[in-house]
Amino acid sequence: MTDSNQDGAIPTDYEIAQHAEKRPITEVVEPFGLADDDLEPIGDYKAKVSFEAIERLRDQGTDDGKLILVTGMTPTPLGEGKTVTTVGLGQAFNHIDRDALIAIREPSLGPVFGVKGGAAGGGYSQVLPMEDINLHFTGDLHALTSAHNLISTMLDNHIKQGNELDIAVNWVNWPRAIDMNDRVLRETVIGLGGEVTGVPREDGFILTAASEMMAVLCLADGLEDLKTRIGRIIVAYTDDGEPVTVDDIGATDAAAILLKDALKPNVVQTIEGTPAFVHGGPFANIAHGTNSLIADEVAAHLSEYLVTEAGFGSDLGAEKFMNIVCRFGEMEPDAVTLVASVRALKYHGQEMWPPNLEELEDENVEAVERGLENLDKHVENLRKFGVPVVVALNRFPDDADAEVEAVLKHCREDLEVRAAESTVFSDGGEGGVDLAENLVDAAETESSFEPLYDLDVSIEEKIETVATEIYGADDVEYHSDAEKDIERLTEHGFDDVPICISKTFHSLSDDASRKGVPEDWTLEVNEIYPSAGAGFLVVLTADVLTLPGLPEEPAAANMELHSDGSIDGLF
Repeated sequence: MTDSNQDGAIPTDYEIAQHAEKRPITEVVEPFGLADDDLEPIGDYKAKVSFEAIERLRDQGTDDGKLILVTGMTPTPLGEGKTVTTVGLGQAFNHIDRDALIAIREPSLGPVFGVKGGAAGGGYSQVLPMEDINLHFTGDLHALTSAHNLISTMLDNHIKQGNELDIAVNWVNWPRAIDMNDRVLRETVIGLGGEVTGVPREDGFILTAASEMMAVLCLADGLEDLKTRIGRIIVAYTDDGEPVTVDDIGATDAAAILLKDALKPNVVQTIEGTPAFVHGGPFANIAHGTNSLIADEVAAHLSEYLVTEAGFGSDLGAEKFMNIVCRFGEMEPDAVTLVASVRALKYHGQEMWPPNLEELEDENVEAVERGLENLDKHVENLRKFGVPVVVALNRFPDDADAEVEAVLKHCREDLEVRAAESTVFSDGGEGGVDLAENLVDAAETESSFEPLYDLDVSIEEKIETVATEIYGADDVEYHSDAEKDIERLTEHGFDDVPICISKTFHSLSDDASRKGVPEDWTLEVNEIYPSAGAGFLVVLTADVLTLPGLPEEPAAANMELHSDGSIDGLF
């Protein structure tokens, strides 16, 4: 399917998207059981699914389609193609006469203009309209930012207007939010204008994708559940150490009003016309890392196969999907595909560190084989949940046949795991047929899915289980006030919920510089706090940042808007 532009080069993602033929979204979803009246169109190619349609699908009581989870090995700074694989798989299933839908997260403007660029897939496996999805889309991220900051505003106003709840000014846990990588806002001081302005205190911003409001939106199953979850969010503590919630400051309904439309799933289409639900966007290194449960639910009711994606490697997105999302959604994956690339294997197999990224394009079977230990660990992690695993080798144009064969042979013979080469970036759904067929076979086999830990074990045991079983740590060390956090959380009854560990995605360990499979290390825990609205505890490790900054050369610096409205540099 690969085309060339006038210079003979492979077209950019934007060029491919601009030349793709889109159909009205009503026509795209009609064969899957959504009628015009089920949709709230936003232009010709985007729509939200109405609450009435969601209730109708629930009432039908039909069996859900099989669930395929896409995850990956430890990624490189260049990306390994999980979203490309997810989108390509949705198309590939339809090539083998299986009805399939996909569900992925909405991009955040921070990464779009920062390091990563867009997050709508790529090549001939992307979701359309690409530029809308990567920018303002249907306004969900803006609504979340507004709802989050409304709570912040009402909290500070309560303190200013007499502080009836006796909120401890130095114990406010609810920062501001912004959908931009603006590092200077991580730590701020507010209220410096005297009596008229408000009570001075330390504050800061987090990325909207890291907000508990994002997690709440992605886990709520309807408007009443949304209100319940928002209302129990803890925003501060009193002088006596008692939690103060959104309900307590009277902000629940107002915040929910701002989110009432954002809760409705968005539906668009892939480049080959497969319906795609793009809804919600929590990061997997600082949140639970997958699209909304309500989008998964709708898609699962409508198709034989639902392909959904968990962020970053299996140690982050997949672990949280299994231990958090599956519990709340009362679902389990029928198969997992683990995305790997020759480039990533060479990256983890470098003898010199840091690696020269340009050298990753050179054929080096030995480096590939050294890097296989990272892939092996991720396969091992996924098998611990009792779910069939299929390795998807996302092939890049410069990958040598010998490198590809080394990976596939290792998976099939040494790991005894299904593996398939994938070329969905250049070939669309046709390039994922082998992978899709392997996943059909895997999903038909019996599985024995189980979360990794029971909810009734202690907070420490949950953390230590993930640290040792998934990350490969020898032990866990609790720094600062983390041990006091555990005592307080246990006293307040938060010891029977899942944990969401915030950890670097650059390494299996909590040290971003350690590649492959790090040994002889201890997980450093700095803080633990309740995400009461979402229903889990957040465990902060090492130096994870909840508001990233821009790189030396941001993606934004290479973007260009032309007089006809077309864009260069958005990828």
